[in-house]
Amino acid sequence: MFQTTTAIRKLHSLTKRKKVIQGGTSAGKTFGILPILIDRCIRTANTETSVVSESIPHLRRGAIKDFLKIMMSTGRYRDNQWNRSTLKYSFTNGSYIEFFSVEQPDKLRGARRNVLYVNEANNVPFEAYNQLSIRTSGDIWIDFNPTANFWAHKEVANQPDADFITLTYLDNEALPATIVEDIEAAREKAKTSEYWSNWWKVYGLGQIGSLEGVCIKEWEKIDLPAEARLLCFGMDFGYSNDETTLIGLYKYNDAYIFDEVLYETKLLNINISERLKANDITEIIYADSAEPKSIAELKTYGHKVMPCTKGKDSIVYGINLINQNKIYITSRSKNLIKELQSYTWMKDREGNTINKPIDDFNHCIDACRYAISSQLQTPNKGKYFIR
Repeated sequence: MFQTTTAIRKLHSLTKRKKVIQGGTSAGKTFGILPILIDRCIRTANTETSVVSESIPHLRRGAIKDFLKIMMSTGRYRDNQWNRSTLKYSFTNGSYIEFFSVEQPDKLRGARRNVLYVNEANNVPFEAYNQLSIRTSGDIWIDFNPTANFWAHKEVANQPDADFITLTYLDNEALPATIVEDIEAAREKAKTSEYWSNWWKVYGLGQIGSLEGVCIKEWEKIDLPAEARLLCFGMDFGYSNDETTLIGLYKYNDAYIFDEVLYETKLLNINISERLKANDITEIIYADSAEPKSIAELKTYGHKVMPCTKGKDSIVYGINLINQNKIYITSRSKNLIKELQSYTWMKDREGNTINKPIDDFNHCIDACRYAISSQLQTPNKGKYFIR
């Protein structure tokens, strides 16, 4: 049996249809929500429940693993009721719990359900949530680590039919002391490190990630719309420890979309060419102008590679250019998203932010800069134009 923690008591106290749970690491969100869903399926016949997250591998590592552990430890698991192919557990009273990802469009727009649980919702696009929610007749559970403001805050948590709570590791009394010690070690590191300060705020305190110091603040996730128009690509070269990155730049209404295509180490130019051909890249690629030999070699392989536009303070210029426009990031751009959450301005010895970014978490972002800075020129008149 599981220990009844503060987190579990708080989750049971939620009464509104939509339940938004913001929480830090090891707060007991998933382990508290799943037993509630299981109990409802057992007590109420024909309850149809969907547990959804960003990908099947993500579900297998998290929610599915926890679900099976809970079922087995409480003596409820029956192997013949668990379909490993469809990831669906069927109860004898007609109820079921199914697991699927937002990468399965037929599921998003498929059958209706009684209960929905969106796990790690900050990795799920709003469009996907919206498709799921309008096909759900009953309770909707949403949990996430608050790395930044996103649709759960803007579209759900402030609605009259929604409960909102914050959980932290302190609400999970079942945590081993060693894990508590590891989490609390970040509190000391936070005193001298921007990275750990933000980490402690998000994962220790369960608060929305500090955007103070983050270079690129305003962006949203999106699934790449069919009507988005591809403008060009940006490429940053790497090799041993640094990744070679390729980012597509799209125009979408009055906004721009960045889409991660390549993020890989140890690529020779011939390997990069192979990746470009495999992804059917035929548009112009603006690459790091500090690598003229690589640019020239890629041209010999038939690719439209050009040196990016650079000038004085080109890094800060590119960051400012991104910040001046409405920006979307495709949901599949996992590494770019991680960089955006970690790419910050440097600080001087007194702790004051200076107008220079850290030289880290920037391989995808550099490719974004190359693309947008080269695509959006600044003529002498000071106005941007699209070539």
